[in-house]
This record gives sequence, C-alpha cells and structure tokens, in this order.
Amino acid sequence: MTARTGDDFSALGFLLAPRSVAIVGASDDPMRIGGRPIAAMKTAGFRGRIFPINPGRREVQGLPCFASVADLPEAPEVGIVAVAAKHAPETVAALGEKGCRAVTLFSAGFAETGAEGERAQDEILAIARRHGMRVLGPNTLGVFNAGIGYYGTFSSSLDSGYPRPGPVGIASQSGAYGVHLAVAARERGLGTSVLVTTGNEVDVTVADAIGWMAGSDAVEVICAYQEGFRDGARMVAALEAARAAGKPVILMKAGRSRLGAAAAASHTASLTGDDAVADAILAEHGAIRVRDTEQMLDFAYAARLRLYPAGNTLGVITISGGGGIVAADEAEAVGLPMPPMPAEAQERLKQLLPFGSPANPLDCTAQALNDLSLFDTYARSALAEGGYRSVLLFLTYVAGSPQLAPRLLDSLRRLRAEFPDRLLALCMIAGKDVVALYEEAGLLTFADPSRAVRALAAMGRVGDQLAAAPTRTPRPAVPPVTLPAGTPDEPTAKRLLAEAGIASAPERVVRSAEEAVAAAEALGFPVVLKIVSPDIVHKSDIGGVRLNLVGAEAVREAHDAILAAARRAAPEARLGGVLVARQLSGGVECLMGISRDPAFGPVAVFGLGGIFVEILADVAIRACPFDKAAARAMILSIRAAPILTGARGRAPVDLDALARMLSRLSHFAAGAGPRLRAVDLNPVMALPEGAYALDAVIEIDPEPAR
Repeated sequence: MTARTGDDFSALGFLLAPRSVAIVGASDDPMRIGGRPIAAMKTAGFRGRIFPINPGRREVQGLPCFASVADLPEAPEVGIVAVAAKHAPETVAALGEKGCRAVTLFSAGFAETGAEGERAQDEILAIARRHGMRVLGPNTLGVFNAGIGYYGTFSSSLDSGYPRPGPVGIASQSGAYGVHLAVAARERGLGTSVLVTTGNEVDVTVADAIGWMAGSDAVEVICAYQEGFRDGARMVAALEAARAAGKPVILMKAGRSRLGAAAAASHTASLTGDDAVADAILAEHGAIRVRDTEQMLDFAYAARLRLYPAGNTLGVITISGGGGIVAADEAEAVGLPMPPMPAEAQERLKQLLPFGSPANPLDCTAQALNDLSLFDTYARSALAEGGYRSVLLFLTYVAGSPQLAPRLLDSLRRLRAEFPDRLLALCMIAGKDVVALYEEAGLLTFADPSRAVRALAAMGRVGDQLAAAPTRTPRPAVPPVTLPAGTPDEPTAKRLLAEAGIASAPERVVRSAEEAVAAAEALGFPVVLKIVSPDIVHKSDIGGVRLNLVGAEAVREAHDAILAAARRAAPEARLGGVLVARQLSGGVECLMGISRDPAFGPVAVFGLGGIFVEILADVAIRACPFDKAAARAMILSIRAAPILTGARGRAPVDLDALARMLSRLSHFAAGAGPRLRAVDLNPVMALPEGAYALDAVIEIDPEPAR
C-alpha cells in the first residue's frame, strides 16, 4: 500500500456520506449480498440516489436497473462492488471511467488468499489511483451512516434491528468484529451513527476512518478495533485530529504478544515488541486503549456525557463498607487518586453520624436509608469540600426501590445541576425503566463498582490528553546520519555515537597483553576488558568481559582468557582485539536503546540497566525523535525512577545529562534511516555528574545491492 500524506480525511465523505450509490452485482433478493444494501437503504429512507447494476434485470427491488456502469445517467459518488474477485478490476475501472469517487469492494479472494490475490489487489489500487478514487476493502463488510440512512453493507445484523441514533462511531479492521461491536452497542442502548469496516485495507485504513470521524458532526466518541498498523504516521495524524476535535478514541488492538522480540538479538527488541510499541505510541497521541468489548462499551457509554475531568480524583459515597473497599481497590489498581476529605469536613460529618466513616470512601452506612438527608449531605460535602472531579455513589438495589428511588432521584438531580462539571456515577441494580430515569438525570449507571471506577478513570485520562494537546510541539528536524556498510564492533559504534554527542567511558583497543597493561595503567585502575567483534553481541554470555581488574597481572590474564573464550565460543567470529576501558562506579546503571517498528519507525526505550531488565520490563517507550524535556519525562515515568532521583539517601543522578543523552540517541535514530535496526546502550552509567555509555551495540541492515 502506498502511504498517503497530508490531512485528506475529509475526502472520505464520498465513501461514508454519499449522495448517490451504484451497486454493481445488484440482486432483487434482499437476502443476497448484492441485494442487502438496497433493501437496507430503502428501509432506512436513504435520501440519496440508488442505481442498481445488473445486466440480467430491468428492475431490482422496485428500482430501475442498469445493464452496465456506462449506462448510468450520472457518475455515482460511491460504487459498491458485489461481484466475483475476477471481475472486480474491470468493474473498478468502469466506475473510475464513469467518474465515481469511491469504491466499497465487498469481493473477497485477494491478499487474504496469498501472493496471486495480493497482486490482483494491487492492480485494483493502481486502477483506483489512476482515476482518483478511494477504495474500501476488498473483503469488507462495508459501512453504514445511520444519520442519512446510508447502508453500504451486506451485514445480516440489520435483520435484528437498525442502529440507535447517537454519537458513537466505530471503525474496525475486521468486518465481523466491527459489526459485533455495533450490535453490542445497540443492545447496550448506545447510539451508533457510523460504522466503517476496512477489510484488507488496500487503501482506506482504520486511521482514515478515525480521521474522518474526527471531522464529522455526527460522531462525538470514536471506537476502533485494530489488528495491525499499515501506516503508523497516518494513525498518529488521525489520533491528533481526534484530539484536536476534542473527541476520545477508544481503541482495542488485538495481538498483545511480543512478535517483534525475536526480530533482533538486542535487549531492546525484546523490550519493544509490537504491542509494547503500539501501546506507548497510542497513549502518547491520546488513544484510550481497552482490552475487551465490555470495557470499550463502558468507556463509550461514559463518554456520551462529554465530561472529561483533567486531574481526575475520585470520591466514593457508599451505604456499604464492602462496596467502598471494592471501589478503592480498583481505583488504586488503575491509578485513580482517592484523596481523603479535608479534616474539618470529616469532623463535621463524624458529628452528624458518629459510626460513619467520612474519610474516603465516605460510608454513610445503611442509616442513610432511614434518613436520606444523610446521603445528600455526604454527597454534597464530597463534591463541594472534597472537590472530587468524579464521584461514585454505591447504592446497589436501594436505588431501584419504589419507595426510595423518587427521593434519591430528586436529590441527585439537584446535585447534577449544582455541579455540572463533575462526573457522577451510580452503582445500582434496578429494572431498565428505573435505570433510564437516572441516566436521563445525567448520571452514569453501572451494576459493578469496579467497572464504574475503570470508566471514570478513563474519562480522566481523556481529559488529561485533551488538556495536553495545545502544548504539544512538532517533532524536531534531525540531520541525516551516515551509517557504515554493516554492523560495527563496539569501539566503532561508540565513535559513531560520539559524533551525535553521546559520551562513553575512556577506552582503548589493544592487540596484545602488554598493550592492554599499558592502556590500563594510562587509563587508571580498575578497568574493564571486553572482546572486540562485530559478530559477538552478548559478550558476557561467552566469557568475553572481565570487570574490576586491578594490577598488571590481572589485566594480562584477563586479556588472554577473553581471547581464548571468544575463539572457543565463536570460532568464525571476526576479532578486532580487546577493549580496555576505565571502570566507572558510583552511579546507577541504565539502559537506552532503539528498535525499529515496521509501522511507527524508530522507537526509543529507557529503563534501569543490567542483566534483569528484560525480566522486570520496567521501561518507557517513545517514538523518535524527541527533545530533552520529553526524554526527562520518559526517565521519570518508570516505576524505578526514585532510584535515579535520590531514594533512601542516595545521591541523585545527573538527570539533565541522562535526558540529553536519550534525546540525542533519538535524533541519531531518526537521522539514520531505515537501515538502522537496533541500538543498545546497556549499561549507561548515570553519575551525580554526567552520563556515559559503557557498552554500545548498533545493528545495521546491509546496504541494498545495486
């Protein structure tokens, strides 16, 4: 697929909101693939023009039918192709010659079948590009745009009902799963105005659909199902368009396994598998990632209120100690702060209800059922004095009580009106009619407190992302980097990095034991000795590294032992001597690295260094390049950051030097181009003054043959 550049998301309007549609392969049978779109559009009252095309019929489902595309009285804005794969190229060409602007290709039998099918798919794209057409599919279930009654889909889900009107848009790489989401949303009572299923994505991708929805007045909340990214830059542009429009993108990416871990021999590759990279980049650009359908619909349901509390905090008012504990546990798990109520407020509430718990959760106990003013006082105090941005009210089956529900509703309506900028959620069990009354009052309702907390936390993350959007700066331009013909040895790698401003410990390459002793004495003891070879990446694994060497005899012995170990373990390896380096101490060992993601390009990883980094996996990941401020934020985001900032009386490391090195590494990666496969700086010694790369591996793909 050829990547598209620039913000041309609006061009999908012909595909997703057409004023006229031709169905090639139209059927009079409303149950057949070529008949379902016509039947659905007639039922839904599509206001545009419908042109069935079938050479064997003069009328289809009560509409005039045309023998060919050429016979149409006008150029349709979109053509639906429901013919066998072998006839698809000529059909797309005919639509292009007629002046059609977009094609939805139901036909299957293309790239999903192998190399021959992929060639046919590429042929269709080339035809479409010649005529300036966009292509959805092939192998797609199509689209619907409920607001205009357009149903360019053959999904049988419409047999059980049409989507409810509402603010949710769904984009899905999988047709069946996308429709599954739409039906689940309908059953949940969520209004879904737009569905786009992208299939093989020869042209139009999930990213394109997200970008179009970002500019659509009909969509306020975007849900997406993604299996893989064909164009990472396009997805980033779409997410930024949604963020600029103030619309959350709730995204489920399937495939959490680290498929990229075996792609290279570096530590970095094992830390930045496909899913880890996607997770970091999606979060950086504002997407809220979910694990399953239930979570996606919960978050979309919560987002319908369009209340996104930046700097979110949670207050829990409960009539049950157990309900409050469950909510508090989940809040801690998802990182949603639950600060206690102010001391003065706690004292006043304690006087009002001595056996209650007014900290947070605020437990007004079952006594509130006898005196609902207690519940109102606790809730009002949490909002006014606690200042919580989100409040969860655990009322369980009490909220559905025929005797208590009307009074609770009156109280909550007043609170909703008095605090319109706060998210109020109820944990309750009641019939659908009663639940609807609470929802009409502007309240979220959940049967489970953990699900409620997760949804409230997600709305806070949306708010934080939207608040951060205006301050974002464009990624800096970087100078090109000239790479050697192949993967270099360690000293060469360090010289290459030194040109980018990345410092390493003083060192020398020697060719004999006596040269090693002289180098050690000049550099100063203790020293480190390491084998030099572009073919041996993990030197310590074969006995190719000796540490803490003091004195001439120790250096001589280590020199000879390292060479012997390398010859035993890797007899075919090219040996370039032995590296003698001053051993630095008194700091914290860190890891910095680069891995090349097939969709998003070079990404940087940072974490604490050493041999256990892959096991602990406490790392931060970010797409390259980025500035020193972003690098500093990465460093401080890892769980072990207090070790760097001076925990338990340790001297803090030089964060400025560490961030400067990480930023420079990101610029080096961005400037090196696609031949750079990976970089590992492990360890980097972060000292109270300065940061130095103690080891460096750069993996480079060979230059292409000319």
